[in-house]
Amino acid sequence: LSSMQTCGTKPCPSFKLREVVSMYFTMIAVFMVILVVALQGSAPRGSDFPYKVPLDPQGLLELSWNVSYPEQAVHFQLLVRDLQFGLLFGMSDRGEFENADLAVLWSDGRNSYFGDAWSDGKGQLHMDSQQDYQLLGARRATEGLYLLFRRAFSTCDPKDYLIEDGTVHLIYGILEKPVRSLQAINISAIHRGLQRVQLLKPNITIPELPSDMKIMNIMAPDVVIPSEETTYWCYMAELPDDFPKHHIVMYEPVITAGNEALVHHMEVFQCAAGFDSFPHYNGPCNSKMKPERLNYCRHVLAAWAMGAQAFYYPEEAGLAFGGPGSSKYLRLEIHYHNPLVFKGRRDSSGIRLYYTDTLRRYDAGIMELGLVYTPVMAIPPGEDAFVLTGYCTDKCTQLALPAAGIRIFASQLHTHLTGRKVVTVLSRDGRERQIVNADDHYSPHFQEIRMLKEVVAVFPGDELITTCTYNTEQRSQATVGGFGILEEMCVNYVHYYPQTQLELCKSAVDPGYLHRYFNLVNRFNDEEVCMCPQVSVPEQFFSVPWNTFNRDVLKSLYGFAPISMHCNKSSAVQFPGKWEKQPLPTITERLREPVPRCPPAPGPQPAAPIPLNLGELRRD
Repeated sequence: LSSMQTCGTKPCPSFKLREVVSMYFTMIAVFMVILVVALQGSAPRGSDFPYKVPLDPQGLLELSWNVSYPEQAVHFQLLVRDLQFGLLFGMSDRGEFENADLAVLWSDGRNSYFGDAWSDGKGQLHMDSQQDYQLLGARRATEGLYLLFRRAFSTCDPKDYLIEDGTVHLIYGILEKPVRSLQAINISAIHRGLQRVQLLKPNITIPELPSDMKIMNIMAPDVVIPSEETTYWCYMAELPDDFPKHHIVMYEPVITAGNEALVHHMEVFQCAAGFDSFPHYNGPCNSKMKPERLNYCRHVLAAWAMGAQAFYYPEEAGLAFGGPGSSKYLRLEIHYHNPLVFKGRRDSSGIRLYYTDTLRRYDAGIMELGLVYTPVMAIPPGEDAFVLTGYCTDKCTQLALPAAGIRIFASQLHTHLTGRKVVTVLSRDGRERQIVNADDHYSPHFQEIRMLKEVVAVFPGDELITTCTYNTEQRSQATVGGFGILEEMCVNYVHYYPQTQLELCKSAVDPGYLHRYFNLVNRFNDEEVCMCPQVSVPEQFFSVPWNTFNRDVLKSLYGFAPISMHCNKSSAVQFPGKWEKQPLPTITERLREPVPRCPPAPGPQPAAPIPLNLGELRRD
């Protein structure tokens, strides 16, 4: 039999495999060019991309996105207002440009290309063998160039970033000169930066708002933003006299036009009710002129960070403010991030509260979980991932929570400067049941109240365990717990209903066991740690010689020593009971680590850039 196939009465041409593959890839490339040209006439709809954030301080790059949980993918729309010779956009562990996962658009001045790339430990770019940033289209418009592309949460490509819940560090770079190839891009020589967002927003149905809803604006009074990179600005506001009890049902940011890239985050605090009055103040929060009493304005009413949208309370609950036992004084705090040191910018940004006097069924409450602010919890210097854990024990929840339990619907994680990861886990009968909130890429520079994807029910006898991971590689002495910015915290402020008397459920290592640790250090080290009664715990930690033995013993101490529990009411009075030298909760069953879901293989794709028909790009 002849090996040649026939096409009708004529023999078929015989193609070699590599010729077929070459033709296939060429057809793909041509199709993409045609697709991109075709898309230039169709404007992207803003409603398709509900989340938006400026990437750079000048607002030249604006990112919008949506999240598809059925597809397990994020769709991005990147607006480039002033396209030069391309850009880099991507993700990395903490905003580094080394070991980053990137989508790159570049041009040699005449031809433009788009591709999925990665950078190695030295910052050299490489085309990814698996092209997982999928270009969907490009379009020129009056306001700039729109790029549309898609990325799966998990690609199972070891060079790709795993998109997960919590903070994502987005990175960008602007190419100001033509480049002949991807490998010719020198990332250390380009204008670049980072932006932090929560990419995976929860898919929550917006509750119906009451018809009698009122609005209150807590705004900065036409502030001149200081010409410094970082400023925390404090402004005191007041509720009307005899303001009765209301429920806050929603709040949202109001950003002065043009300042979207400068207003980093904002919070509204209510002051302590124990003071008759608070002084008026409008100025930097760290100024020596700021009245000391403003430090007693710490009860969070609202918190917003760049990239966040409006915050809604569940239909059955609202956050109470006003009425008896509630201070009429509020403190607005705004973090201005001004890396380009603009001068003379005026700002009247703030938070808009939506509230009603038709009270909902439940008052919402805020409870502090984690570690007590105390120096007995410390992190040695030079640690890349030191773990501290705070406990809300079964004994406390058994005593303080109602029989029907509480429902946690939102959470705000908090550490100071060395915090890198935070997680709170619900445990019941010694078995971990559910993650309340987790952030494996946590940044102390990006803190917001996040609505949970699903409400977490907590019942009497449950345990809430909060674990923080710290990096002190840049520190030369121990970092102790406390209120100072160079001290550390480990907190989860959970928002829940119905409100109970329990406001604080936290722990710290038993001080007596820490005293034994310092004794042990004295016995096994030539250098003495002073045990004098007049020497404070921080001073004792500062005098410890941090060799491997002393580090390991401290880690071990925190892992087995009894704890001092703080099971406190809002009046700072503890619930009755024995709270000292309590045993650590016993966990017999851990939650399984989630296994990333790999998308179906799309078939062979060229590890080559996609040519784009963007015309000849500008030359300065």
